[in-house]
Amino acid sequence: MKSKMMIALLSFCLLGALPLMAAQGGGEIMITGSTTVLPVMQKAGEAFMAANPDIKLVISGGGSGNGIKALNEGLCQVAMSSRDIKGSEADQGKAAGVKPVRTAIAVDALLPVLHPDNPVRELSLEQLRGIYAGKIVNWKDVGGRDEKIVVISRDSSSGTFETWAEMIMKGDRVAPAALMQASNGGVVQTVANNRRAIGYIGFGYLNPSLKKIKVEGMEATAQNALSKAWPIARELYIFTNGEPAGAVKRLVDYLLDARKGQKAVAETGFIPLPAKAN
Repeated sequence: MKSKMMIALLSFCLLGALPLMAAQGGGEIMITGSTTVLPVMQKAGEAFMAANPDIKLVISGGGSGNGIKALNEGLCQVAMSSRDIKGSEADQGKAAGVKPVRTAIAVDALLPVLHPDNPVRELSLEQLRGIYAGKIVNWKDVGGRDEKIVVISRDSSSGTFETWAEMIMKGDRVAPAALMQASNGGVVQTVANNRRAIGYIGFGYLNPSLKKIKVEGMEATAQNALSKAWPIARELYIFTNGEPAGAVKRLVDYLLDARKGQKAVAETGFIPLPAKAN
């Protein structure tokens, strides 16, 4: 009887380990998290799978916080994040036997964007904070028309929201009247359809339907983001459970390769890592 129980237990353990074993040697890799990182992963992932037909990538968004949560719960092998991991998230991973390891895969310049018909060309960090805190409510107060400002923000599960809170809000809360969006794409669509709106997006999401503005007299460029002269520059990450191994390592190596994954970073409008980091 004891022997049968041991065999059953061993079988159960092996079955539970199959998804991880498949991800290490081939098979399927579950990837989820940041919608900012999503287009980079989709672009690079398509080429990666073509070059590695034994590996299937299943990629989805949902926000940086949700991605890290999924990694800690064993629901994915790779979490995409537009921010660093929090201490509380690392603790949760440790409690679950997960050791999140961070890998930077791109650089981003977070962009405040307006409707193209808005005459405002520049805002200071203080003005941005005032607009998002609800202290500046009319465009005329920052050099625009006599119109109410419509504030568009990412939702709180977003790493982009948390980066904005850290770099712009400095402890102030985003006003309750702000319209929260679940993705960069949602911000793009909402701002493009409202000439009174202001939003913020990742560098790769800028398109002709939006107008980027200067911040503190500085223009958002790849060079300014890499040098950190742009005041809202950041790295984009993926997290794995421990150091990448097997198929996951093959994916990470591909993402960091200047002629492969980093080429996809540039093609999606984001900023490749400096050459020395590849």
